[in-house]
Amino acid sequence: MPRPQAVLRVIGSDRAGLVADVANLLFRLGGNILHADDHIDFEAGLFFQRVEFTLQGELTPSDRERIGAQIGQTCDQWKMRWDLRWHGAPRRVALLTSKHAHCTLDLLARHRAGELACEIPIVISNHPDLEEEVTRRGYKYVHEPMAKGEKRDQEQRLQRRLEEEKIDLVVLARYMQILSTDFVAPWKERILNIHHSFLPAFAGAEPYKQAYRRGVKLIGATSHFVTADLDEGPIVWQDVTRVSHSDSVDDLVRKCRDLERVVLANAVRCFIEDRIIAYGNKTVVFD
Repeated sequence: MPRPQAVLRVIGSDRAGLVADVANLLFRLGGNILHADDHIDFEAGLFFQRVEFTLQGELTPSDRERIGAQIGQTCDQWKMRWDLRWHGAPRRVALLTSKHAHCTLDLLARHRAGELACEIPIVISNHPDLEEEVTRRGYKYVHEPMAKGEKRDQEQRLQRRLEEEKIDLVVLARYMQILSTDFVAPWKERILNIHHSFLPAFAGAEPYKQAYRRGVKLIGATSHFVTADLDEGPIVWQDVTRVSHSDSVDDLVRKCRDLERVVLANAVRCFIEDRIIAYGNKTVVFD
């Protein structure tokens, strides 16, 4: 099967015939649909669709611009929100990390193995601890320290670096800093975070000890888009695993870190493959 040349995502009010209308639109433009998936939120009355398609022959930049304009004009007439991304230029992903290495090194290992079809031009940290581990793997590491009272200055330096690197997605790979509203605002639905799923039951200090003392039987991890409301952005991926009375606090930490690796990697993969449509405080994540 040929690789898709583009992915189209649409969201709008549900009505009869929408699937046929989208298919006919792409057919009129010379498109051949390779895969399509859709979803209806009956409570909200919303229709969602993700379509992978290809076109015959080589496309010039003006061809792509023309096709995008026609798709946009029609979707606007249908009062649908739409997004079209042409394949070819991979997404550029920046990793922000602190001292915990497990998520950062896991993402770099998956990237080197070809499991994440993106570019990772920079890893940024407020600590120097992981520099050797990152650079010996061939990635650029930048230390942006956070001094007391200098949060605004540090975030402005971060923003400039992200803009210089033309970053599409920021991944908080256990970046243990709360981002300000001013920092988050330009990155709507383009910052992914990861944390344990004890929140809000065991928030604050020593959540693993709290969970151990409570005798929890399930632990989990959640990856979500970052918003101004701490840890309350639209959820992208979650997973859980069982624990038992025989598990120690260290066992809980180890099992949760394993989950965090997998959950964050899946969330990143869904983003770079254009499988997420966010709306309100929810997401549709297509297989």
